Order: sequence, then C-alpha cells, then structure tokens
Amino acid sequence: MYNALQIVLILLATAVLAVVVFRLLRLPPMLGYLLSGIVIGPHALGWIPEVAVTHQLATFGVVFLMFSIGLEFSLPKLVTMKHIVFGFGTIQVCTTILIVMVVTWMIGLDWRVGLALGGVLAMSSTAIVSKLLAERLELNSLHGRQIIGVLLFQDLAVVPLLIVIPALAHAVDSSGADLGVAIILALLKAGMVLALILFFGQRLMRPWFHLVARQKSSELFVLNVLLITLGLAWLTGIAGLSLALGAFLAGMLISETEYRHQVEDDIKPFRDILLGLFFVTIGMLLDVETVIQNFMWVMLLLIALITIKASLIAGLSHLFKADSSVAVRTGLSLAQGGEFGFVLLAQANILGIVDNPTMQPVLAAIVLSMLAAPFIIEHSENMARRFSAAEWMNRAMQLTTIAAQTIAEEQHVILCGYGRSGQNLSRLLEKESVPFIALDLDPRRIRDATAAGESVVYGDAARYEVLIAAGLMRAKLLVVSYADTISALKILRHVQTLRPELPVVVRTLDDTDIDLLKEAGAAEVVAEIMEGSIMLASHALMHLGVPLNRVLNRMRETREQRYSLFRGFYRGISDEEESGERMQPRLQNVMIVLGSAAVGKTLKELNLGSFLVEVPAIRRKNIRELLPNDETRLEAGDVLVLRGAQENLAAAEIKLLQG
Repeated sequence: MYNALQIVLILLATAVLAVVVFRLLRLPPMLGYLLSGIVIGPHALGWIPEVAVTHQLATFGVVFLMFSIGLEFSLPKLVTMKHIVFGFGTIQVCTTILIVMVVTWMIGLDWRVGLALGGVLAMSSTAIVSKLLAERLELNSLHGRQIIGVLLFQDLAVVPLLIVIPALAHAVDSSGADLGVAIILALLKAGMVLALILFFGQRLMRPWFHLVARQKSSELFVLNVLLITLGLAWLTGIAGLSLALGAFLAGMLISETEYRHQVEDDIKPFRDILLGLFFVTIGMLLDVETVIQNFMWVMLLLIALITIKASLIAGLSHLFKADSSVAVRTGLSLAQGGEFGFVLLAQANILGIVDNPTMQPVLAAIVLSMLAAPFIIEHSENMARRFSAAEWMNRAMQLTTIAAQTIAEEQHVILCGYGRSGQNLSRLLEKESVPFIALDLDPRRIRDATAAGESVVYGDAARYEVLIAAGLMRAKLLVVSYADTISALKILRHVQTLRPELPVVVRTLDDTDIDLLKEAGAAEVVAEIMEGSIMLASHALMHLGVPLNRVLNRMRETREQRYSLFRGFYRGISDEEESGERMQPRLQNVMIVLGSAAVGKTLKELNLGSFLVEVPAIRRKNIRELLPNDETRLEAGDVLVLRGAQENLAAAEIKLLQG
C-alpha cells in the first residue's frame, strides 16, 4: 500500500510526462491527464488505488474551474450574444437531454438516469474547442461566434444541473410527485442561498477587497481569494448544494470588482494544477477491462454521440439562419463530450443515480470523443466543403473580393493582420506612398477599417489560396504583424513554396521562436520584448545622466548585434541631408536562380564591393542565417540581401545574374 507521498510522486511524474508528450504532439494537455489516469489507475497498472483523499483533491480542481467561469461571467457579453447563448444554447442542451431520455427509456433504463446522462452528453469541451479555435484564428469567424455562444450556455447550464442531480438522487426510489417536490425544494433552497450570497456579497465584496489590497501584501491577497472561494463553496455545500456552485458565485461577485484580473492571475496556478488532478482521477475511473468487454457498445455509443450531436447542432445552427457551411463546422466542432460532463457523470455515479456498468461505456465514449476532437476540428473545413456547396461559393467570393482589390497592385506589401501593430505599420506605409493590402479575420475591425477607406479585406493569411489572391506573386514584401508562431510558420511554408526570394518579416512576443521562424524562411523576426528592453534601457541611461549621443550609439550597437541587416547601416545617417536621399543605402533581395552567372562563385570572385554594394546576409534553404564572407560560395536558390545605393544595387544585380 502506498503512502501519501508516494501517491503524490506517482501523480506528478505521470502528469509531467503526459503533458510533455501531448504538448510535443500539439494536443490538449487535458487528454494527457486523462490517459495517465487510465494507465496508473486501479483498473490498469494499479499504481494508485481509489482513495478518498485523491477524489477530495480533485474536487478542488472543479471548484477552481467553476470559480474561473464565474470570473468570466459578463452581463454585457451575454447581452450582445443573447440569441446564440440563450436561444441556440438552451435548445441544444434541452433537446440533447430529451433525446437521451427517450433512448434510455427505450432500452429499459429509468428516466432519471436518462436525465442525468442527457446533461452529461449535452456538454462539449470548452478547454479543447476554445484552444483550437484560438490557434486557428477562428474565434471571431461566423462559426467561431456560434461555437463560443453555445459553450458559454453549456458552462452556465452546469449550475442548475448540479442542483437537479442531487435532487434526483434523493428521489431515485420515489414517485414522480415526490421527485417534483424534491426538485422544487432544492431550487427554493438554492434560490434562498443565492439571494443571501448575492445580496450581502455585492455590498461587502468591494470594500473588503479594498481593505485587503491596502495592506499591499500579495500573500494576504492570495489567502483572501482562497478564503472567499472555499468559504462560499463550503456554505453552498452546507445548504445541500454543490461546492462548485459556491465557487461560481464567488467568481461572479469578484468579477464585479476592479480586482478581477489580479485574482484571475493569482488563482490560475491552483486551478490548472488541481484541474489536472481532477482529469487524472477521471481517467482512473475508467475500467479498461470493462470497456474491452463492452467494446462494441463503447464504439456504438461513440459513433452515436458524435453523429447525433453534430447533426443536431448543425440543424439548430441552420435554424438560427447560419448558412450550411457554418452549420456543419459548428456541429463538428461541438460533437465531442466535455470536461463538465465528467463533473456531472462523477457526481451521478457517487450519488448512485448511474451505476458503474452504465457509467463505464459512457465515460469511455466521452474520453474517446475528446481524443478525436482535435482531428475532427482540423478537418471540419474540408468536411464542410464536401457537404456544402455554399462553402465553395463563400470561399470563391472571398477570394474574388481579395483579388479584385489587389489586381492593379504591383510591388505592394501584404500585411497579415490589422491589429494594433498592423495599423501602425500601415500608417507609415501610407506616408511613404507604399501600396499594401491587409488581411484580417475580425469582421467588426474590417467593417470599421473599410468604412474609413483602409485597404483591408477578410481572409486567413495562413491559407495558400488567400495569399495567391492577395498578389503574393507580385508583392515586394510580406509582414506577419500578429504574434502567432503556428500561423506564421504556415505562411512561411507557403511563401517558400511559391516565392522563396520574397522577404518576410515576422513579429513575435519574445525570442523563444526566433530560430524556428528563421529556419522556416523569415528574413527577420522582431521580438517585442527585445525592442521594449532597448527602449527601457535607453530611458534608464538618459535618466542616469548618460549623454544623448552615447545612448543612441548604445541602441545602434545593440540593434546591429541583434539584426544582421542593420550592421553598419547607421554610420552617419543622422548627419545626412534629405537631399542626398537617393544615395542613402537601401536593401534589395536577389535570388540566384539556376543558370545565373554567380552560381558556384565566391563573393570574393564576384567583387561586389567594386559597385559599393555589401552583402549583410544570405538566406539559404534549411539554414537559419548565413553570415557571408569572402569565401562564401553561392548556390542556386540562395537569396542575397544586398545593401547599397539604388543605382549600385541595379548594377550588382546584373553582375550576379548575367555576369
């Protein structure tokens, strides 16, 4: 028998290993927790027996998850999406419950079991779906807004379901009338507790947080958050309600204060760790032997869950006036089970509503559906095209709109993303009279920008056909202005396939992915933290009394070390007159194609210095950055970055290509 420390070490070791593997596979870590629980649980390797302490710790994970949901509970957000949330979402949850109740009645199970299982299967995975939508930049798309609206209602629907399921347990052997009385009493009790907590909580929460915050102790602040969260959970538990309901109320009360974001940051480590433990314990519930014995039932349930749920949600989406392509993608994205389904299923099992032989196939089907979710969502667009002729039409219209706006452009800039950074860059391009086309996925931003006469169109820059329509083959530069490494890598892959000589400048938050992006073909990667640190240091030096010219020199030296294209670029520029602008150094990219005169020759043999032209960098396939010297021998496919005056660059290009 293991002691408590050994159990904790086993949990930590398996959780760390599972999360590392799943992150390397770019899959949600939650699935790793589930699989590790299955492996180490009492029904498989048996490293961890079913102990009460483990389940109690896991319960805290659910408490903090519901607390986080409460923090995000925003009345203005609900108002703007009320038709999707309370219309679409309500019908989806209620219809799913009714369908499951009918099916369970047909196979001879009690309708109370059907009601509990209906609530379980109505849930979809907020954690998986929202993460995948964010990675694919689809949160603000038409189907993305529908999906988030339905997920929001499902999260809210957990609260009344957590009240109803215990009432079902108290009346599982009673008549329908007794059950009705039990549910009414539970709802009345919940209403009284909610009224007291909300009435007094709203009046006490803000002044109490002011008092705690004035002590200026981060330790005290975190302790206060834990006290309020667990204290309200305890109060609702005493009232016979769910601990998670109390935590939800605590989050909702704190969300009305100005301390919401600080609380969210402080509570996140507790929530993520304990929630991971919760998913491990859910995996431990799965009896692999029972699943194997009932394999056909599990697979039948899995197929039924995904197909019926996807069809139902797609049909409801169409009912709410979405076109068929949006409806199909919404249905496929929400077809899996969810983490709150585990919460409800575990509660129904503990309370004796759903017995173990019934729970095991359902639990297995939900786990498998969540494992399949990333792959279904990844291919949902292709499936939508297959099922919907409108998807082809919408895509064609989108590409036509982009192509029509860029058809007359030559030597323009393709600006991927029109957020804050993209808009600032566009202003500078306009001042220099440089044509550009911006691609963005936020309909509201595009509507406002086009109304102001900006050159912005709707389109996902990570898509091959969108880049073609935006004039990639005629562009002079491509800029990825948003910090999303996955999307940037897709764009770079397309550019390397179509126009490897085209320079691509990529924005990133820090220097973590610089090497990866450079290897993928980025001409330069600009890290926000790097630029911010340079400005921070420059202001600090100024306030320390360092002369301005020395501060500017330090900034130049730092940038020369970081950005190869700027090496030597600053010499005397600040002293030049604008009248000599034609002779100012500028950059030009030249691709050495097969048959060029420069192939096989060294830079020393080419003697580009005679044209007063320098080669600060060479981009060669599969090499992050090639710093050239006199002995560097050129190959076909190399992209030379030349620096010099305009006339000299033209002469050097002729020398490289024609000899």
